[in-house]
Amino acid sequence: MEASAGLAMQSRAAIGVGAGPGGGGRRGTVICLGKRASARSLLVGGPAGAAVAVQARGAKPVAPLCCIKASRGHNSLHNSVDEALLLKRKSEEVLFYLNGRCIYLVGMMGSGKSTVAKILAEVLGYSFFDSDKLVEQAVGMPSVAQIFKVHSEAFFRDNESSVLRDLSSMRRLVVATGGGAVIRPANWKYMKKGLSVWLDVPLDALARRIAQVGTASRPLLDQPSSDPYTAAFSKLSMLAEQRGDAYANADARVSLEEIAAKQGHGDVSKLTPTDIAIEALLKIENFVTEHSTSSGPVGDLVDSQNRRTKAL
Repeated sequence: MEASAGLAMQSRAAIGVGAGPGGGGRRGTVICLGKRASARSLLVGGPAGAAVAVQARGAKPVAPLCCIKASRGHNSLHNSVDEALLLKRKSEEVLFYLNGRCIYLVGMMGSGKSTVAKILAEVLGYSFFDSDKLVEQAVGMPSVAQIFKVHSEAFFRDNESSVLRDLSSMRRLVVATGGGAVIRPANWKYMKKGLSVWLDVPLDALARRIAQVGTASRPLLDQPSSDPYTAAFSKLSMLAEQRGDAYANADARVSLEEIAAKQGHGDVSKLTPTDIAIEALLKIENFVTEHSTSSGPVGDLVDSQNRRTKAL
């Protein structure tokens, strides 16, 4: 499905009830993609009979995301404007190579996937989806934590796979996936229809973030503790051990430690979402140019674009 250039993060949800397998009702949520999307809808169904209808009905585009850091000094403002211009220029270059393919962001919980995905969607003219939110809408529950509590993690994972399966049939999307989406091989089959990007954040930074905001919305971390940081770090370390190889399946890796080192301070907490989005675009461009064919009309266009880029 061709998504519009207008981002539909503020989707209008229309709840409908139909006959379920056992005669009971089932919920469907209409997620609008944008004014230029085609008029067909996508049904995202889970094993429990819940469904999400992803339908193009002309949503309002959201206001442009602000990529400029709040600052008090002229130099900071100047640097922020430069960042925004670099982000826009790089997105225009990457669009040529993407050819409408979807982008899937993977990584540990708290790594900033949704924030960075929204920025990428805005500058690329793609639509943004959060797979966790789609699962919540599909099963009619307000949070992932509630789904885990009422049903089970396995139930959530089954619905998550259904969401990713159906999103993979679409085009021009940036999808922020859940932290555990990588553990099922079937999900990789769906994500490999597009491009996957791993946001690799140091565990201590993740633990600090999560300890500050709390763990109520993160069922795998929500355990009583007098030391939230230590508890979060311990659990994150265990999850990283289990999932590390799976995250490495991504087409591109964005290391926050490497970005901070290039900026000369080594502190990932000083990085802005725009910094990370720019690095993601660079990594995507590197991957697609390395894997583009050098023969035929597409290859000729790629070669021409490469020559133009080098000349700038």
